[in-house]
Amino acid sequence: MNISIIGAGAIGAAIAHLVVKAGLNVSVANSRGPDSLAKLVAELGPLAQAVTVQQASEADIVFLAVNWSKIAKAVEGLGPWDSRIVVDTNNPIEAPLFKPFDLGGKTSSQVVAEMVPGARLVKAFNHLAPPLLVNPAAEGGKRVLFYAGEDAEAKSQVAELISQLGFYGLDLGGLQQGRLAQFPGGPLPGLNLVKHN
Repeated sequence: MNISIIGAGAIGAAIAHLVVKAGLNVSVANSRGPDSLAKLVAELGPLAQAVTVQQASEADIVFLAVNWSKIAKAVEGLGPWDSRIVVDTNNPIEAPLFKPFDLGGKTSSQVVAEMVPGARLVKAFNHLAPPLLVNPAAEGGKRVLFYAGEDAEAKSQVAELISQLGFYGLDLGGLQQGRLAQFPGGPLPGLNLVKHN
């Protein structure tokens, strides 16, 4: 399984650190090109490489971690997605105003799914702040990470990866149920839950 991340901000970088810490290879891309990622890739070590956005889109599992208003441009011209898994880590809100975007009654993942036709979309990694996200082990247990999606096999693969990264994954159901972990509006964002064995 090869893993890539489109977006190298706080969330994208946090996920990249988790992936290499678990001993897995990761490709990272952003809108400014591979050269701009030299510092992050050096931090991540030999398991990481900087690639173009087009190259990143060809991975088996593609994390989409860009600001909400930039998603459409980030994925423009990519594809066909050919049933590859896209993990939507986004929330329809942006600093500094944190004013919610009008989604016309849809969940944020339903909107993102329309931007990546043919991909199998899984919503995950969006409800915790980066400082919590980089530390899956907490208080003698595993931090809970919610995920949601329509494709059972895609969710199963993402759940396996969530577990490999050290979290306890909790399936919320379909993308409509994923709204529970959507910020703003859902009751679950920011909840720092820990599963003890």
